[in-house]
Amino acid sequence: SAAAAAAVPQQQWTADSWRSKPISQQPEYADKAHLARNLQLLKSLPPIVQPAEVDRLKDRLAAAAAGRCFVLQGGDCAERFSDCSQNPIDAKVKILLQMSLVLIWGARVPLVRIGRIAGQYMKPRSSGTEIVDGKEVYSYKGDSINSHDPSDRVPNPDRLVQAYFHSAATMNYLRGLLDSGFADLQHPKTWDLSWVRDEGQRFKYKQVVSHIERAMAFMKACGVHADPSFSKVDMYSSHEGLVLDFEEAMTRLVPKAPADAADAPAGTTGDNATAAAAAAATATPTATSAHYNLGAHFLWIGDRTRQLDCAHVEYFRGIANPIGVKVGPSSAPDALVKLVQTLNPTNEAGRIVLITRFGANKVEQLLPPIIAAVQAAGLTVVWQCDPMHGNTTPTADGTKTREFDAIVSELLRTFDVHHRMKTWLGGVHFEMTGDDVTECVGGAGGLQASDLGRKYQSLCDPRLNCDQALEVAFLIAERLNAMHMDAVDVAGATAGGATAGGALSSALHATSS
Repeated sequence: SAAAAAAVPQQQWTADSWRSKPISQQPEYADKAHLARNLQLLKSLPPIVQPAEVDRLKDRLAAAAAGRCFVLQGGDCAERFSDCSQNPIDAKVKILLQMSLVLIWGARVPLVRIGRIAGQYMKPRSSGTEIVDGKEVYSYKGDSINSHDPSDRVPNPDRLVQAYFHSAATMNYLRGLLDSGFADLQHPKTWDLSWVRDEGQRFKYKQVVSHIERAMAFMKACGVHADPSFSKVDMYSSHEGLVLDFEEAMTRLVPKAPADAADAPAGTTGDNATAAAAAAATATPTATSAHYNLGAHFLWIGDRTRQLDCAHVEYFRGIANPIGVKVGPSSAPDALVKLVQTLNPTNEAGRIVLITRFGANKVEQLLPPIIAAVQAAGLTVVWQCDPMHGNTTPTADGTKTREFDAIVSELLRTFDVHHRMKTWLGGVHFEMTGDDVTECVGGAGGLQASDLGRKYQSLCDPRLNCDQALEVAFLIAERLNAMHMDAVDVAGATAGGATAGGALSSALHATSS
């Protein structure tokens, strides 16, 4: 393909070849020997996710790139170790399931659910230090690096091991939860819409719920509810791949399974597991093997670490996982094309998700040149909108917040741009929680800046609360449903050069996917 032909030849890749490149946003560990011991331990521990699961997600993302799926990605700005508990996980999963059902109704296509969960314990910061009570301390960069307590800000390599075990425990509970029928809690009969103050708006949302209920009742009458997929769903884990020491330790060389055994579990057991894991991380991939980061299904490169000649891009280009790339106001179209070609030289569908985050007032100006450059290069990508990061503002007292109206505005403007350019906006990406926090202002609940102190819990950036998140899902569903009604125009859309004509399959089939 043209995209593959334009790719620049790269040096031999290994799981540690990133160490030869310039790097930023890494913790400064005083005791290197302590760090080395912990990294060796991490390399010996079993994977958190399985290669076959990573491959299934990539297949689903390939469908999203072609307009046949829609991606909902959401969760905490930064997970806390203390959130590795039943109630917080239940709340996150429940709101994601509720949102996904609304979006399926609106998009008329199957949904891919990705949580910012089971590993989002690291955060980049604009400065390595900050002043607290007149004293300079390290900035808080996530529980896997240091504590939010100013007296415990020195990066501690023991926290990397703690991050592994908290991620593994969260993933283990998540698997059991979804396998046990918890997905039935997505049923709209359980939803409380009393938080919607405006009666007209509440009536409109209730109509959507009523449509979903009728569709589900019809499926039950047809016997579809007996299919396990009706009460069980897939949910994939994700985090920003920030601390490369940790990501390298999670990397394994995995033999490619035969076609008739694609779902066979991978990994090595027995007395030689430790040595095998260490060797696998640095071995050279072949036609019958590939390197996977088995700490998560999906990882993304942040806006601060996507420089083409730097360590993060070097690491990410060699793993088989699907990769997200944050695309902000500083992204130059030509540079972004080169970055995508470096990360995906064969133009593999489902490999790259471009996560745009411009801010509500910049989308119309900055997004079209990005889309045009990707189209001209013939690149196959999933387009995803992150309407959170470009819309962060301080209140009068310096508290970080986000305006609900600005979040929605960026979303809808992004839909408009993609519609005009005949591309498929294949997903959304939110910082959100299933709890009733007060961090973002606005929405049908009428939160004001004066309400923020009531239950502001985020240690980094403000998140949508459960009601605001569900409201956003209703608004996206309205837009997607309007596009469905205008199917003639949408059927002619293209997604990175691929047709989106299959985007609008039946709602009932999508609900059972």
